[in-house]
Amino acid sequence: MVTSTPDFSPDTAADRAHVWHHLFQHHALESVEPRLIVRGHGMRVWDQHGREFLDAVSGGVWTVNVGYGRERIANAVRDQLVTMNYFAQTVGSVPAAQFATRLLEKMPGLNRVYYSNSGSEANEKAFKMVRQISAAHHGGKKWKILFRERDYHGTTLAALAACGQPQRTAHYGPYPEGFVQVPHCLEYRRQWKDGDYGRRAADAIEETILREGPETVGALCLEPITAGGGIIIPPTGYWERVQSICRQYDILLILDEVVCGMGRTGAWFGYQHFGIQPDIVTLAKGLASGYAAIACTVTTEAVFNRFKTRPDDPLNCFRDISTFGGCTAGPAAALENLRILEDEDLVTNSRLMGARLKAGLEQLKRLHAAIGEVRGLGLFAGVELVADRSTRKPAPESAVQKVVAETAARGVLIGMTNRSLPGLNNTLCFAPALIATANDIDAITAAVDGALTAVFGPLPPPPAQSTPR
Repeated sequence: MVTSTPDFSPDTAADRAHVWHHLFQHHALESVEPRLIVRGHGMRVWDQHGREFLDAVSGGVWTVNVGYGRERIANAVRDQLVTMNYFAQTVGSVPAAQFATRLLEKMPGLNRVYYSNSGSEANEKAFKMVRQISAAHHGGKKWKILFRERDYHGTTLAALAACGQPQRTAHYGPYPEGFVQVPHCLEYRRQWKDGDYGRRAADAIEETILREGPETVGALCLEPITAGGGIIIPPTGYWERVQSICRQYDILLILDEVVCGMGRTGAWFGYQHFGIQPDIVTLAKGLASGYAAIACTVTTEAVFNRFKTRPDDPLNCFRDISTFGGCTAGPAAALENLRILEDEDLVTNSRLMGARLKAGLEQLKRLHAAIGEVRGLGLFAGVELVADRSTRKPAPESAVQKVVAETAARGVLIGMTNRSLPGLNNTLCFAPALIATANDIDAITAAVDGALTAVFGPLPPPPAQSTPR
């Protein structure tokens, strides 16, 4: 029996007339119909015309880790909201207490969870903690926050002040003072020709600290794996040296796990690949796989205790509130999301299918001269496209956009570095849901293969070798 596609034309018209989309130039909608994603199940989504797509970016922004259509999560949220939907986090709630306990089981060495509702907000909380610790314990002097070139920490003004992507920060200044950039650690585009690159990139952080004055630097905020800046895996030796530098100069290490957290990289958290112990970790996106808004700023007990030293001082507590940090839908959804990750062993699947994805992309590199480098861990991968492999000249952003469009035309949605890095928006981004099967992974690489051929043509055959006489 053939079922007709519902008529979404009124919704499409309303979207065009009234909705302001994220990261989108609306001039395009004067001639092109907006796309509505109206249904999702597993790894697939459907638009208003019934067209099916395999989603290889987990909701477009690396969020839907356990896939679409999870009734377990929807039912858990519904049941919680009927019982108790909201009260300010000046008091506690049952799902907030339960999820914090379960989350911290996965994060040895950390012991406190502060709830909010987005990754940007989670990082703002971390920055405020650093500033208040400076005021209360360092005479206000240890207030600077270092961030890394190509990293991204959110869209609010303070988060943008800590953004290493110039096209994202353009037009929104002036920014709050005290945010200082350190160099990136992408070896493919190395800044130093000689020596151990991982250690050299980390040493550049120490050089910045010494230039600014260690007594003025309160924190270093980094992504464990740079996400929107090009899927950058820090080189061997980098993280160990970074940890040592932070301890040497009494600098809090903030790790932004908004993208990497909850199994995305084949471990529960990205930093756990590198054997380091952060002071503060920020989380969002995959915490509840997009079924409810939730973010967490997770700290050690030592950080938490810095706000308890003067119990008679009303200004000594962390004077911050997130209105929707008190909504119980977030922790209820996150708790069920975590159970699904455990029940279906999706962190292991991320590691195994991630290896398959990376191997498939490496095979494409052997077939397409436009691929300069393949990078990734778990179900989190990037393919840097180049105009010339020998010189590593980046492919133009317009060509990369065509590859994304051609891949979508073949039924697969992928991402790319987008309006972030002048001249370097040339990396294709992959972050399929952690439920991905071998068939899903192969479908992704096949679609990209076809798209690269359509845009750049196939790799020329090697020159024929003459037969010895």
